[in-house]
Amino acid sequence: MSESAIGFVGLFALFALLFLRVPVAMAMLVVGFFGTVVMNGYSAALSALGTESFEISVTLPLTVIPLFVLMGNLAGVSGMSRDLFNAAYRWVGHWRGGLASATIVGCAGFAALSGSSIASAVTMGRVALPEMKRFKYGDSLATGAVAAGGTLGILIPPSTGLIIYAILTEESIGRLFMAGVIPGILLTCLFLIAIAIVTRLKPELGPAGPISTI
Repeated sequence: MSESAIGFVGLFALFALLFLRVPVAMAMLVVGFFGTVVMNGYSAALSALGTESFEISVTLPLTVIPLFVLMGNLAGVSGMSRDLFNAAYRWVGHWRGGLASATIVGCAGFAALSGSSIASAVTMGRVALPEMKRFKYGDSLATGAVAAGGTLGILIPPSTGLIIYAILTEESIGRLFMAGVIPGILLTCLFLIAIAIVTRLKPELGPAGPISTI
């Protein structure tokens, strides 16, 4: 069997395992191990399994990723995500589309804690979507705000995506973090402007909430 054929079979096997709900790490491990067995033999596969697993586990830059994810989980469990949303709502909740804008600001703040787009979207969505539904926001604006806010996690430091990119390309993680600050803030502002324009054209999508007092 040629190397190209082995690659196609491995790719098909990977998607099949993912379809069967096998964890991504285990699916890639199984496909990689048996692919190495076919190409280089059983001994080489066992050797690679031991050495590669150890080298990845002791790579210092990669250790920050689970720690940032843990930080995001602690922030979500402790109620910090709800506090972020409530604080943002106090500022902009009385505007048209204020809840959607508060969701964007909350996602930006949570992204600075977790560095994960998915974690930001899921955590803030759990807090913001029920509130927007209660104030009769349009489904398109509500879900769009959560989805758009979640993307900020890939830009605003500490972004796990930037960490992985820096490791693969041997770039400075610190410089990439500095380079992501201004685009992250700019994208946050553009999302807020987009919400303001949409709610001005279609006020029924994001009615203004009551004015909050401290």
